Amino acid sequence: MKIVNFDEHPSIISQYMMELRNVDIQHDMLRFRRNLERIGELMAYEISKTFEYKKVDIVTPLAPATCDVVADDVVLGTIFRAGVPFHLGFLNVLDKSENAFVSAYRKYKEKENFDVFIEYIASPRLDGKTLVLVDPMLATGASMELSYKALLTKGEPAKIHVASVIASQAAIDYVKSTFPDDKTTVWVGAVDPEINSHSYIVPGLGDAGDLAYGIKD
Repeated sequence: MKIVNFDEHPSIISQYMMELRNVDIQHDMLRFRRNLERIGELMAYEISKTFEYKKVDIVTPLAPATCDVVADDVVLGTIFRAGVPFHLGFLNVLDKSENAFVSAYRKYKEKENFDVFIEYIASPRLDGKTLVLVDPMLATGASMELSYKALLTKGEPAKIHVASVIASQAAIDYVKSTFPDDKTTVWVGAVDPEINSHSYIVPGLGDAGDLAYGIKD
């Protein structure tokens, strides 16, 4: 399994990451959502380099031309709620993609003990397609795994790309152990060293959903 960590090769993504993490900036919900979107756009561009392409003949106002277009059938899968602006960034670039949506949430049994549940799924068929599964925060990997398994009810994708803004090292290890090694690539803006007792990434950035849309009751 290939892991692409953008933090190892600083780019403009590093600037957006700083703003997402910075408590003096992240309180601006509009800017927070836009930074998630911008990182999604840049990751989508990088992922597009791994796709297969085919030649098509077109006609310009002056003469015929041959162009390369994406040959992969791409499905962009997103986990609600924080995934929505991140998804939009990917969709801005991969604008011909089909789309899949999964609702995954934590249900706490005790203060520091929870289960992850899938409540909703809407997806096209995935057989033989390229699945790009996005969620900004990859804390434990459990939501990502359950969302993937839920999507498998719609067919077996040929290639899988898992994309997150920030992941914990534990989540990276978990994804390695639960996703198909031969067809999965993980793309992440940064890998942080640990998660706390509430399974939040440290240093992380806090609750991405709350920062994007306001505190939930």
